[in-house]
Amino acid sequence: MTELRNVEADLARFKARVLVVSIVVVSAFLLLFSRLVYLQVVRHEDLREQAEANRTAIVPVVPNRGLIQDRNGIVLATNYSAYTLEITPSKTPNVEQTIEELSKLIEITPRDRRRFKKLTDESKSFESLPIRTRLSDEEVARFAAQRFRFPGVDIKARLFRQYPYGELASHVIGYIGRINPAEKEAIAEADDEANYRGTEYIGKLGIEQSFEGPLHGTTGVDSVETSAGGRAMRKLASSPSTPGNTVVLSIDIKLQHLVEQMFAERRGALVALDPKTGEVLAFVSKPTFDPNLFVDGIDVESWKALNESIDKPLLNRALRGTYPPGSTYKPFMAMAALQTGKRSATTVINDAGSWMFGGHQFRSHGDHGLGPVDMYTSIVKSSNVYYYSLANELGVDAMHDFMKPLGFGQITGIDVQGELRGLLPSQAWKRAYYKKAEQKKWYAGETISLGIGQGYNSFTMLQLAHATATLANNGIQYRPHLVIATQDAMSRLTSPVVAGPPKDLGYNPEHAATVRRAMVGVTQEGTSARVFAGAPYLSGGKTGTAQAVSIGQKDRYNASKMEEHQRDHALYIAFAPADDPKIALAVIVENAGFGAAHAAPIARRVFDYWLMGHYPTEQDLAAVRVGQAAAPLGKPRAVADLPWPPTGASTAIAQEQTGSPAPAVR
Repeated sequence: MTELRNVEADLARFKARVLVVSIVVVSAFLLLFSRLVYLQVVRHEDLREQAEANRTAIVPVVPNRGLIQDRNGIVLATNYSAYTLEITPSKTPNVEQTIEELSKLIEITPRDRRRFKKLTDESKSFESLPIRTRLSDEEVARFAAQRFRFPGVDIKARLFRQYPYGELASHVIGYIGRINPAEKEAIAEADDEANYRGTEYIGKLGIEQSFEGPLHGTTGVDSVETSAGGRAMRKLASSPSTPGNTVVLSIDIKLQHLVEQMFAERRGALVALDPKTGEVLAFVSKPTFDPNLFVDGIDVESWKALNESIDKPLLNRALRGTYPPGSTYKPFMAMAALQTGKRSATTVINDAGSWMFGGHQFRSHGDHGLGPVDMYTSIVKSSNVYYYSLANELGVDAMHDFMKPLGFGQITGIDVQGELRGLLPSQAWKRAYYKKAEQKKWYAGETISLGIGQGYNSFTMLQLAHATATLANNGIQYRPHLVIATQDAMSRLTSPVVAGPPKDLGYNPEHAATVRRAMVGVTQEGTSARVFAGAPYLSGGKTGTAQAVSIGQKDRYNASKMEEHQRDHALYIAFAPADDPKIALAVIVENAGFGAAHAAPIARRVFDYWLMGHYPTEQDLAAVRVGQAAAPLGKPRAVADLPWPPTGASTAIAQEQTGSPAPAVR
């Protein structure tokens, strides 16, 4: 039986379906049209910028880092260009296997591998990291022929920092290293991220760190059209980078080299200043290190050797090493006595070889008494008894108040970061420093040893040289500074760096002359007379021997029975010429013993160089190193005839990179 269809019902259903489909189609077209309007009208500018960004790439142009020169234009830090072989870990299927294959084409040393591993641990996987630097043309050609085998590996041309004199003055110059997370955060906080785009290195120490801004320069940008695959097609626009400025230091690198030669393998520090300007003429810390080790990223073994050495080569002893000043403190104590009126220059104290206070015996050197001594004799013969009794008369707070303006225990404000304050004791300091009530109390017996530069006294060689320069300059004080000028990289114009106005401590000229006259007596008839015998100039000085470790009052010092690092330090402060000082210094030779034997000879050769243009013979240098320099000097060499650069210095400084030498400012 045939079923009859309801045509009208079928037609109604069909019409309903057509209506629904029509509504869906119209709605879809309305959605497409509204989306088109939104994209083409509402977001037109935004999307146009995105499309342009996809078509173009902004490539940072890293500026050449500025040079560092000494006062006579000798380049101490420069740049050179070289090829590096680099791996981007995120683009490399198997990094270890890739390195193994690369080593068959190009030599990759264990040090290269250790450095790469360290960089990998510190960096993100998408960053390009060097596995080999300074490739030869032959190595570049070998890799280029096999490049297709190594995804994620490429050769790039980079600028490298170079320190042509290696370890010489490394604590002053500093070094550069890869930017770490803390430094990235500091750059972001300073709103300087744009200027560091594409830059991987930053100053880490010394001048490189403290003058990072002028040395870094200004980053430029290139706008480049790229293909869909990201390959650069053509340059659309360019904003060139501005090279960093040249920084001119006040130090004389040849004088610095002389001092470092005299120290040899011994530990210690020397700071030499111009009393009339505050310019630092030499800033020595020994032992030192080679900053070139850090340029490519120092490997683990080299870092361990530097960081764990008992001699602490990374410690800037001139800036951060603190020591008791020993008898070099006595001229300043004498000045305090005169200025406060506690004693006159003619006051006589009987030196019987020891001084009793509170049942304790404070001894002199060798327990030998000097008899009646006035202020002149107390400095020339270095009487301990004179200054034991003077310290008791002054008291700790009066000493503190007088020494503080001289810069003892204070930040001098030198233009490099990291300076330590040291310790100038007072009753207020002790109350704040200690926690227990019995420790907070200042005992009168603690004052006595302060008079001879022992006890809590602990100062840097920079502070001691700063105070010596102030005394030599009649109480007129200049802030120590290492940078004297900057030279614009583009215009080559040199701009002096102003260190600030001097400060007058208000010393009575007669009092200052009395102390300086006694210091001249030290070099003529006192503890350094043998060292300065025959000098063609007159100088003032004071020897010092300071304890590295405390020994009991009843114990006798015997260097032969002590560990080398526990023996006394040798110190010397000095200025010259005596009537018109042009140089003042402080020097310490750690654990060397007597200042007259080991520290004063270094000062003598520094003065010979600076005042007379004389450079010691090799035999004389050897004598200084072993503390036998009281012997007559050999015929000196003229500084002008000195071979330069010194043996072992790099000769890879490109002439075009050194630029115009800074004007000699000596």
